[in-house]
Amino acid sequence: MAKKEEEEVKLLGFWGSPFSRRVEMALKLKGVPYEYLEQDIVDKSPLLLQLNPVYKKVPVLVHNGKVLAESHFILEYIDQTWKNNPILPQDPYEKAMARFWAKFVDEQVGPASFRPVVKAEKGIEVAIKEARELITFLEKEITGKYFFGGKTIGFLDMVAGSLIPFCLARGWEGIRVDVIPEEIFPELNRWIKNLLEIEIVVECIPNREKQIEHMKKVAQRVKSA
Repeated sequence: MAKKEEEEVKLLGFWGSPFSRRVEMALKLKGVPYEYLEQDIVDKSPLLLQLNPVYKKVPVLVHNGKVLAESHFILEYIDQTWKNNPILPQDPYEKAMARFWAKFVDEQVGPASFRPVVKAEKGIEVAIKEARELITFLEKEITGKYFFGGKTIGFLDMVAGSLIPFCLARGWEGIRVDVIPEEIFPELNRWIKNLLEIEIVVECIPNREKQIEHMKKVAQRVKSA
């Protein structure tokens, strides 16, 4: 039998980016060896600009010379390329719903629950109330489940898990606001505790103090925008 050609897998990412951290989770879950290339998201490297000239952002995955950008597409590519430990559900409806909620997390929960709280243009209490209304959809979705993906971590767990507890929550913490207290979101907090039992997740969680400081800078840019 011919020896399988060694695969080249590189990931351009940023330590504080939930979008590149979720890709790392997927690669680790699949057991795929990869080279990680840390990027400066302000002073962007020629390599990043060359590989992702459209969005000029991380993450970027390079697999045997093939280049992919945007975390949702990368996660699906990883899942279809390495078949072990499936990330997306096999059922077509469940797969579609995982994509739906992942899009909701990144497009609604992320920006719509962080910027208004930071800027507090409508008042901090109103901003927090609106953010919690969005997060309530996820509280209902996780109720009665160990993970969004069922008994094992999956696509939506990686998307929401990389963004909410280890990015947004630390941003809110930096401005001394608790948007997802356990008494209001018991199911979501139970899910976060379950995530912390998964080794590949723990390996990809940014340092807490460093992340809080980074999110303070992000919040300052949001305020001044």
